[in-house]
Amino acid sequence: MPEDHDWEAYKVPPTRTPVSERTTSVPNPVNFFQSAFSYVFDAPITFVREWIEQWQTKNKFYYYHQKFRRVPDLSQCLDGDYLCYYEAEAQWRRDRMVDQEIVEIVRERMAACKQREGPNQFQNCAKEMELLAQVTKAYQDRYGDLGYHGNARTCLMKQKHRMMEERKAAQEKQS
Repeated sequence: MPEDHDWEAYKVPPTRTPVSERTTSVPNPVNFFQSAFSYVFDAPITFVREWIEQWQTKNKFYYYHQKFRRVPDLSQCLDGDYLCYYEAEAQWRRDRMVDQEIVEIVRERMAACKQREGPNQFQNCAKEMELLAQVTKAYQDRYGDLGYHGNARTCLMKQKHRMMEERKAAQEKQS
């Protein structure tokens, strides 16, 4: 069959369905409602939306992670400064949540490595195992044994007691 069809040779038969030419004196109500909707609802809303988009392109806002300023630790607060106590407690809670997420991410990486490596997981995932051990030890040293109702004050006291024990052990080694 040739590439360029000869349309005169292969004429398409005319359609048998007649084209209706509706000419009446009564206007179509659908056209009326469409135009009324367009002018009453669509046009003002479109105008407002375009105005808002134009305003937003001038003033770009980037919504990334919320960044809080670092506040002083509980040890740096003055005696009786309850606002500083509250801010230090909120900062401690945020730090604890961040540390929990870090532990969880490292744990997920370790699980993914184990799944990926299969029987060779102990050999090929040694780096991830060591990292998980370090992260969980650091988390346990800081937040372990505080329980669900742990707060910044009990965490600070725990760190103080640990430092005192380390000093005592260092002095006993020297003696």
